[in-house]
Parts: sequence; structure tokens; C-alpha cells
Amino acid sequence: MKLRDFIGEFSGTFLLVLFGCGTVAVDTLFGEHKSLALIALFWGIGVTLSIYLTRHLCCAHLNPAVTMAMACSGRMAWKKVPTYLVAQFLGAFAAGWIIYVLFSPAIADFETTHHIVRGSAESVKTGRMFGEYYNTKVVSLGLACFGEGFGTFLLVFLIFALTEGCNVGRPSSDSAPLWIGLTVSSVICLIAPLTQAGLNPARDFGPRVVAMIMGWGKAAQPDACGGAFWVYILAPVIGGIVAAILFTKLYEPLMNRQSSDCCCGKKKD
Repeated sequence: MKLRDFIGEFSGTFLLVLFGCGTVAVDTLFGEHKSLALIALFWGIGVTLSIYLTRHLCCAHLNPAVTMAMACSGRMAWKKVPTYLVAQFLGAFAAGWIIYVLFSPAIADFETTHHIVRGSAESVKTGRMFGEYYNTKVVSLGLACFGEGFGTFLLVFLIFALTEGCNVGRPSSDSAPLWIGLTVSSVICLIAPLTQAGLNPARDFGPRVVAMIMGWGKAAQPDACGGAFWVYILAPVIGGIVAAILFTKLYEPLMNRQSSDCCCGKKKD
């Protein structure tokens, strides 16, 4: 295990979750952020800052779905995967603890004001500051899985498109983290009404464990049929891997063709 990789992925995921879940906590407890677009923007800013902080230390995946996609596409060695995954989950877990410590008095006050018993079904209102939930009355388990998988597919596919050398239309290395952050914001705006748009197994699992430990118990789970695993862990990983395979097997070879194969911009005879 390289300490540099571990520190990079841990600190980057910590920062990402701290800003992102912190934004959700502020909105839930104080009503400061009135729109999904604003919350999504803050998530994107958190992602951007986290990548800028860590990309000189590690690959700045900050997401197990991205790490698995990179490994499956041959972009990183499999021997590095355990270090990345452990660092990401621990970073998210640590961020969840900090959020709980920061907002614990406000959470208790919110629960008292709204007559919420922590651990009851009503405590989902505060539990969603940590892990994601989907509305089981409107969204089926299958649709929730598809939503999280498809959202992560979009994210990972665009990460490849924004960073791979085969794409001559990619942004500069200096600005790529900004565009990845905006990608996260855009996907959240699309998927969050269905599932809160986790798109990152570490981001969901780490804070959710904190909620389970601190009294939410079963209320920290999105449903009674394993949705915390199927929807927020497995589906994003599958979506990311599919995106990696599609990009490397189809789009990358097409992009690597000689520019003369393209007739765009050529003068017609």
C-alpha cells in the first residue's frame, strides 16, 4: 500500500462528503438552500475542490465506482484497488462523523421541534442527511437501481471523455476537475428526484453507518429489501463498469481514427 495513494483518496473523499452531505444537512435543518439546483451545484463544487486537492497525490477517483471502472478498463493496476476502496470508505465515514458532531445539537432541536423520535420511520427526515433514500411509494427497487446505475454510467462515461487523450475535444488538464464537478451537478439534477443521486458507494455507505450507530438504526436503511446495497452500492459499480467498457471498446477506437476519416468541415465539390 502506498501511503500517498491512501492519504489522497481518504482526504479527497472526506472533503467531497463533508461539503456535499454538509450542504444537505444545512438545507434539512435550517432550510438555507431552497432548490435542488443549488444543492447540486454545491456538490459539484465539493467534487471539484476535492480533485484539485488530491490529484497530485493519487488518481483522485474518490468513488469506488470510478475505481472499479478504471481497473476494469486497464487504467489502473488491480493491486491498487483495495487501497483506494478502503481509503474512500474511511474518508466518507470520517466525514459523516464530523457532520454529526457539527450538527448534533441542531439535529436534536429539529427532532424536538418536529416531534421526531430518532429511529422511527419519521426520522428519515434527518437520516437523509447521511445516507440516501428513494421514495418506495413512487419508485420501485428496480427503478431505483436503474436510476443510480444510469446516473453513475453518465458520470463515469463523461469522466473518460473529459480526461482521455483520444478525445481531442477534451478540456485542458487544469480545467478538467471543474467540468467533472459540473457533470456531477448535472447528473444530480436529473437523478436526485428519484433516489437522491448517490452515484458513489462510499459517499452513501460511510455516512449511513454513522447514522446507524448514532440511533437511527433501521431507519437509516432506505427500505426493507436491501436497497442500501442493491441501489446505492452495486448499481453504481455496475453502471461505472458498463460506461468504462462502452467508452474503451467503442468510443475510444472511433476517436483514435485518423482525422482524415472525418468529413466535417470539408469543402464540398
